[in-house]
Amino acid sequence: MDVVIGIDTGTTSTKGVAAGPDGTLRALTSVHYPLMVPASGRAELDPVAVRDAAVKALVDIAGACRENGDRVIGIGLSAFLHAVVPMDADGRPIGPLVTWADGRAGEQSERIVADGLGKGLQARTGTPVHPMSPLTKLAWWRDNDPETLRKTPRWGGVKELMVAALTDGPYAVDLSIASGTGLYDIHQRRWDPEALDIAGVRAGQLAEVLPTTARLRLSPAVARAAGLDPATPLIIGAADGPLANLGVGATPPGVAAVSLGTSGALRTVVDRPTADEAGRLFCYALTEDRWVIGGAVNNAGSVVRWAGQSFASGFERPGAEGEDADERDAALLEEAQGVVPGSDGLLCLPYLLGERAPWWKSGLRGAYLGLRREHGRAHLVRAAVEGVCQQLALVRDSFTAEGTAVTEVRATGGAVASELWVGVLAAALDVPVRVADTPEGTALGACLLARHALGELPDLDEAAALVPVGEPTRPDPANAELYARLRPLVEKSALAVLDVVRELDRLAPQPLPTTEKAVGA
Repeated sequence: MDVVIGIDTGTTSTKGVAAGPDGTLRALTSVHYPLMVPASGRAELDPVAVRDAAVKALVDIAGACRENGDRVIGIGLSAFLHAVVPMDADGRPIGPLVTWADGRAGEQSERIVADGLGKGLQARTGTPVHPMSPLTKLAWWRDNDPETLRKTPRWGGVKELMVAALTDGPYAVDLSIASGTGLYDIHQRRWDPEALDIAGVRAGQLAEVLPTTARLRLSPAVARAAGLDPATPLIIGAADGPLANLGVGATPPGVAAVSLGTSGALRTVVDRPTADEAGRLFCYALTEDRWVIGGAVNNAGSVVRWAGQSFASGFERPGAEGEDADERDAALLEEAQGVVPGSDGLLCLPYLLGERAPWWKSGLRGAYLGLRREHGRAHLVRAAVEGVCQQLALVRDSFTAEGTAVTEVRATGGAVASELWVGVLAAALDVPVRVADTPEGTALGACLLARHALGELPDLDEAAALVPVGEPTRPDPANAELYARLRPLVEKSALAVLDVVRELDRLAPQPLPTTEKAVGA
């Protein structure tokens, strides 16, 4: 069978898949690395490990294709957004890779917004001003280490590392990743002069921006290691979020994609770069004429995992001894399913890792409101699930305010294995939810975009017919009404808690960790 390989670099692993013409996955591999947390608010990766993982994933998946008797006709790349890494003139990393989860640029983000520049930047670049963005990360370097900022020949992210590792091509990044930097004018298609000035970098330090369908050439060394023809076209690809929409078939009008893994996101596809007036939505490219609007939330499955670590000590149930974290999460969710919707008056603000959409305010923290003696572990877990789904519903409300309707959701990620998650999500969004049968939607999206670039999938909307999804979970009308009535309380409470947290930080600042930690190895 003729197959296309997709290489997807994520926060804690790089995955490789091979997909046939009908979208069927023929092979899968994964290469893991740890997320380093050397201090509070920081989240970094070893860029050499990330670069090497891309090569190993390609070598491994190409080997699996040979074993299957399949012929590789193309390769597509996917990378996570909002990363920054200093690089030398030859594209080799010379410092840590700072990830989207790194929050040290909070002060810079707040100052840009306070100066009245935030909405204009977001309207031009499609990226909210937030500590996640490369714009604010580089501004942090400008304020704290200007010598490094000035002397570093190149600044890039994950895709630039992948391209340098796998190809003999130019120092390049795709339009999709560029559109998520906060530095690129998505309307004028150029690095934005004002953003560059704020960041303290020159356009010459950043990569050449190529269409997401651009073809590059494998380096001879990588082609030999993978056993591939050096002429095998490598498509530069796009960012993980837009590719996830493609990989679950959520590109036609009215169909949105929800990712529910460690974090979460709600996205839908539009036909032109779009800036919402309220500044609540991002806009990233899939191709030059297909764009994804939406919002990401920092907290999803991670909240249940935290609950398992915090509340499940001594969780006595048959066979509980020795069960792993995934099994414990499933048991907690099963227990929580017995709690009535609304969690008996308990409201959770699930911002354990801060929050992004739809407010893009750094410093948000989690809280339980309405806690009473009668509430137990199951209430706390269900309220957390409801809190995450309500946050995604607030993003959907921003779609509605802009006249973009959502009539169906296709969901993917580890959390959607739970009936509780899917049922609450359907009720909070008040639309049917279909769960994608493949857990590797992003990598599959990279394969499908590569096929499009090769001329084998002229209309991207045809991908919807290639992606298998389950029967719809329809919203319970009573639950949908309840969540709609509760949702204004979420926003009101979140912004009130933000003011309290800022005062708490002033009175009792949190100590920084003194040792390096690795997360998600």
